[in-house]
Amino acid sequence: MNKKQETKEKMCAFYASDYHFEMISLPYIDKNLEKNKEIVVLTENNLEETMKNLISKMNLREEKKRNIFKIDWNNDDLSKFKKIKQHVENEKDMIIFIKGKENYIRNINKNIEKWIQEKDNVKIIDCYDMEEVTENLDDIMGQYKKILNTTGEKEISKI
Repeated sequence: MNKKQETKEKMCAFYASDYHFEMISLPYIDKNLEKNKEIVVLTENNLEETMKNLISKMNLREEKKRNIFKIDWNNDDLSKFKKIKQHVENEKDMIIFIKGKENYIRNINKNIEKWIQEKDNVKIIDCYDMEEVTENLDDIMGQYKKILNTTGEKEISKI
C-alpha cells in the first residue's frame, strides 16, 4: 500500500470496533497531549458519541477529559486537512490517526503525503479494521516498522 513512505515515522494499528480503536489510542493520545503534540483523527465514521460514552466512564481528571474532547472526533476530512496544513506550516509536532477501511487509509495517505513529505515532526498511524484485513495482516504489517497496541508503540520485529 504505502511502499514509499516519505514521512519520518509511520505506524499501524488494528481495531475490532470503534470502542476498541478508542481504547487502543486513548492512552497514547493522552501521553502525547501532555507533550503538547497536536492530534488529528481522520476517520471514516463519526466517533464523537462513542468517545463521549467511553470518556464518561473513565477515571480521568476533568482537565484530561476536556483535552481529549478538544480533538475533533467527527468524520469531517476537509476541515481536518486544513488543520493539518496549518500545523505543518507552523511546524508543530503532530500525530495523525487515519482510521477506516483499507481504501480510505490509502486515499487519505495519498493526500497527506503531498503536504508533509519532507516534515519530520509528523507521525502517522494507519488504523485498520481487523474484519476487513484479517487475510492480509502479514502483508500490511510488513509495510511498517512499528505497531500501536494497548501497551503503546512496539517494534513489529519484536512481536
